[in-house]
Amino acid sequence: MSEFRVNSITNQDGSAGPQVCGVSTFSGKSGVQIPISSSDFRRQDGGGRGRGITGGGFVSPSSQNVMDFIEIATKGNAQDFGDLTVILRNIATCASSTRGIFASGQSPSVSDVICFTTISSSGGANDFGSLRTAMTNSNDGVLSDNTRGIILYGGPTSLPHPTIQGTLDFITIPTTGDSSSFGELSVARRHTASMASPTRGVFATGKNDTTSTYLKVIDFVIIQTQGTAVTFGEVSTNGREQSVGAGNKTRGLIACGLENPTPYQSIDFITLATEGNGQDFGDLSGNRYGLASMSSSTRATFAAGTTPSNTNSIEFVTIATTGNASDFGDLTVARTVPQGLSDAHGGLAQ
Repeated sequence: MSEFRVNSITNQDGSAGPQVCGVSTFSGKSGVQIPISSSDFRRQDGGGRGRGITGGGFVSPSSQNVMDFIEIATKGNAQDFGDLTVILRNIATCASSTRGIFASGQSPSVSDVICFTTISSSGGANDFGSLRTAMTNSNDGVLSDNTRGIILYGGPTSLPHPTIQGTLDFITIPTTGDSSSFGELSVARRHTASMASPTRGVFATGKNDTTSTYLKVIDFVIIQTQGTAVTFGEVSTNGREQSVGAGNKTRGLIACGLENPTPYQSIDFITLATEGNGQDFGDLSGNRYGLASMSSSTRATFAAGTTPSNTNSIEFVTIATTGNASDFGDLTVARTVPQGLSDAHGGLAQ
């Protein structure tokens, strides 16, 4: 029997291997390797997907609908992803391994919009549904597992419905539809930092508008349940708002923030499976607040924010270590209070 060797077979445009229909058998010592699509190559590392998207933000005098994306495993400047369905700032985000959600915010009026995007695409966002009440000043980052996302109502007393500050809603990410009630934080506040393991969602710091108090508190919920958050611990420095959370499935990071008029550049870390106070991780390159965060299983990136001017800077840290952040690249537009998400954050099993 003669030997049949195939070194390369692709489809017409060279982007993928052929489709083999029916029953085929192969024998012999030589292996058979079918080319994969170039669009699938990013996902062949055993689950470390790693695309990050930022959306919305504020550039005086208006909110923004701009969306950028980065590949977290590399370094370099962000690229245009498309647009949100409306212009928004102070957004809440959550994400599965395939779908990203942007919710609430200001445009400049408070918003009940929930929109979604397919993270592997670059086509902007589509309508998902509505929050039960229009709200802003969430900025709570990615808090979700692969099916359920949790959204914080953060609006201050100067805006409608101040009594629901600290309320939590949830959505089912693979579907579309309106949000439902989840529970509330242990202490009402806005502008928290948040992060997740596949089972726990954590909220850290924030400002309570009723008492005008900057809080050090860290609390947590079990994502697939409902109810009031339970105290986890406190950050290692002063209370603040407009910090940002990031992390993988075991370690959470809490970065920067504002205790008006004092901004911070410090990063704390916590172990998500336990309870306890934050510990010093390192610093960003400068004082900063109103950032967006995007995480993979190994890296956390921090983008945009106020320094006190708006910045387009992206910095990164290696989550498993401690140390100061390093330069990653730049966003397409300098802005403050956008929000970020990724398809490989800590709430997704990796």
